[in-house]
Amino acid sequence: MLVKVNSAAVQGLEAIAITVEVNVNPGVRFVLVGLPDNAVKESRERIVAAVQNSGFSLPLRSVTINMAPADVKKEGSGYDLPMAIGMMAAEGSVSMQLLPTTMMVGELSLDGSLQPVRGALLIAIRARAMGLQRLVVPVENVREAAVVNNLKVYGAHNLREVVDLLNGGEMLLPTEVDTRREFYDHQVNFGYDFADVKGQEFVKRAFEVAAAGGHNIIMIGPPGSGKSMLAKRMSTILPPLSLAESLETTQIHSIAGQLKSDTSLIATRPFRNPHHTISPVALVGGGMSPQPGEISLAHNGVLFLDELPEFNRSVLEVLRQPLEDRVINVSRAKYTVSYPCNFMFVAAMNPCPCGYYNHPLKRCVCTPGQITRYLNKISGPLLDRIDMQIEIVPLTFDQMSRSAPGESSAVIRERVIKARKIQEERYKEYRGIHCNAQMTSALMREFATPKPEDAELLRQAMTRFQLSARAYDRILRVARTIADLEASDMITSTHLAEAIGYRNMDRASWGE
Repeated sequence: MLVKVNSAAVQGLEAIAITVEVNVNPGVRFVLVGLPDNAVKESRERIVAAVQNSGFSLPLRSVTINMAPADVKKEGSGYDLPMAIGMMAAEGSVSMQLLPTTMMVGELSLDGSLQPVRGALLIAIRARAMGLQRLVVPVENVREAAVVNNLKVYGAHNLREVVDLLNGGEMLLPTEVDTRREFYDHQVNFGYDFADVKGQEFVKRAFEVAAAGGHNIIMIGPPGSGKSMLAKRMSTILPPLSLAESLETTQIHSIAGQLKSDTSLIATRPFRNPHHTISPVALVGGGMSPQPGEISLAHNGVLFLDELPEFNRSVLEVLRQPLEDRVINVSRAKYTVSYPCNFMFVAAMNPCPCGYYNHPLKRCVCTPGQITRYLNKISGPLLDRIDMQIEIVPLTFDQMSRSAPGESSAVIRERVIKARKIQEERYKEYRGIHCNAQMTSALMREFATPKPEDAELLRQAMTRFQLSARAYDRILRVARTIADLEASDMITSTHLAEAIGYRNMDRASWGE
């Protein structure tokens, strides 16, 4: 007897339909084909124990299971459930009536309970695209999968509940999620606020400009000056995610298996803060089984690298291409996948090994050579790709004690949203361009060219600080954002002067 059960495999940012074919003939053997990995090959023992402990029986005959298409590698334990159901249907324990219109994934424990899998959202999207009527997933995955409409999604606790569903029972009911309500109800869940930051008005202004234009920013200052505190609040002033951005972000986190069981959609912009011991693969993605890295998990949000010089140089250098292209192409001998990584890059570092170079009160004990070697850990090409480079000076006791509460994140966010709306209207005819940081050279000539008399200030800065051509472009992009915050059509010398002031770490100007 031949039984076919629908399942799916996740590759990159899409799910591929997999048909689990179970054939039972007279004999006493078990054969699994279709390019399975070791985790899939080990499923036989899990399936046998799970079926028996659930009170069912398996065919005591020759069983051949093919996972089609055979040229797609099958990885992970999510095929346990469809293989078990296929074998039980061949034995007659499960009705085959609903199988052609049902997709299922899930790992089986030895007691028959179902364990969560990765990529349930992508699998649900594939099931709907195939015109299937229902999807069965472990109960921990049901909320993320139920985001997909026009598909009945069932969250099962164990194998027995799945068998009951396929045999026409009513014990298991589909889960429904009001996607829009779920999205909008959780859009403003922030644990931080800029009102908590005392003083540092210049830095807060820089963060507002960065958020308004989507610019990358690096802070350099001594320990305790508030670098990490400010970085953690960047997400609170960014424009809210659109529903399309939320779905895209949720898909990436679903692939990585980082969605909580009570989460259906990621409604707030991600904030990723990896430790400086991270490897290049963990940062950009890849591995034996391709997984998105930190830069993709930060997609549509913020990637914060604290103590930037402490990161391995090889790790930092892999950021160059993603910062420019906003997509990472991971190529290995056995696969090639692409992950989006449109994130805001926020970094922080000390000015020297001891941390107190240029400190107003504490004395630096580092030699000039030590300071130079420390700063040179950040390469010029990487630094050029960071639009805004600002120095933070710690507050004195009097400044902290007398500082009035600052503006809240909500107030700053309103100004940022207004500036972003100006940019969206400006670039509405240009696909893939949503903010000033994404401007191409052609768009800069059209929208970010100052008048000759105003451009003279920029020429002087280029000569004095020996800025690169890329730094020139960054200054114009930031100046365009400053002008948008003031609702100005033209970039003036005032806007250029402020943008130039955000290039504190250029090699020729640092320390002057």
